[in-house]
Amino acid sequence: MLSPKEQMDILTKGAVEIISEDELFKKLEQSVATQRPLKVKAGFDPTAPDIHLGHTVLVQKLRDFQRLGHEVIFLIGDFTGMIGDPTGKSETRKTLTREEVLENAQTYQRQIFKILDREKTTVAFNSTWMSAMNAEGLIKLCARQTVARMLERDDFSKRFVNRQPISIHEFLYPLIQGYDSVVLRADVELGGTDQKFNLLIGRDLQRDWGQPPQVVMMMPLLEGTDGVQKMSKSLGNYIGIDEQPEQMYGKIMSISDDLMIRYYSLLTDYSASYIEELRQKMADGILNPRDAKKELAAYIVRQYHGSEAAREAQEHFETVHQRKETPDEIPEYRLTAGSKVWIVRILVDSRLVDSSSQARRLIRQGSVSIDGERVADENLELSADTERIIKVGKRKFLKVKAG
Repeated sequence: MLSPKEQMDILTKGAVEIISEDELFKKLEQSVATQRPLKVKAGFDPTAPDIHLGHTVLVQKLRDFQRLGHEVIFLIGDFTGMIGDPTGKSETRKTLTREEVLENAQTYQRQIFKILDREKTTVAFNSTWMSAMNAEGLIKLCARQTVARMLERDDFSKRFVNRQPISIHEFLYPLIQGYDSVVLRADVELGGTDQKFNLLIGRDLQRDWGQPPQVVMMMPLLEGTDGVQKMSKSLGNYIGIDEQPEQMYGKIMSISDDLMIRYYSLLTDYSASYIEELRQKMADGILNPRDAKKELAAYIVRQYHGSEAAREAQEHFETVHQRKETPDEIPEYRLTAGSKVWIVRILVDSRLVDSSSQARRLIRQGSVSIDGERVADENLELSADTERIIKVGKRKFLKVKAG
């Protein structure tokens, strides 16, 4: 093990708040002295099928602990996922079914090992202990906190003042998250800055159970590609770690220059001095921001898809965007000779879009073109008389031909 001081230098990098740094240092000192690794927990509710780059800010910090020899617990909140984290929500979230949560959880288990060491990672499910808890146990857990304490949460208090509904089961969420720390006897819990209330409940409950309170380490929230709101699949501003390399590369190239620096800080292992040097070179006009962004895009694609995929994604981007050329290899959609097919149907069937409503919206926004000409009519029908090239947005192409 590295010394406590050396570990602190690595572990505190990028953290917004630690409660408290003194406690963390003492735990590290004890860990080194006894050669007992710390138990480090981070919970993820499988409420959507994919992990995106916003999630990886926490996962990469877990990796830091793991590389230093500590025990990492990737907690899948398959029980809390059915409740839905009320953090930051102005209304009660839709309850997910057990089947939906478990399906998403399978994807999470596969994706996290693009970052973490499979052999050194403990994957836990909080349904293991929560499904076994009876009504008496749940009542005793609820008795550990008051309604007044719950209303200290900013989102709960706002909804209460505005007479917006707060379902009773939403109060259970922070209690169960905190109880997870009791069951796992966590030494450290990681979370986003929006999770502070939930993380502190864990400290309270551990004290109630006679355990040393966990250190709370809060990491910043990563803005999505819009540069404004927290990265979220529901907002459409996310970059999934399982996305195709060309799509991932292109999305990163579309972010603002200011956001690029933040992505460098939160998503790469580059030192703070190197990132500051990049920023200064761009400010002085020595380095083109586009070139710095290409380095970032290649780094992230390489991390999740490998070096060859990163190289091909960069070549694809340069061909399509910098040289304004159509890629050599694009998917084909074949029409029966003499037939006509609605443009929206073609976009949906070829999976260029997820739904008819999305296709219509993109057409209205001018994001769909045929042979370089924008499509203005969402009722347009295409025939198989000539080969056409459809382009959706900046990165998606489709060749329509008779066949």
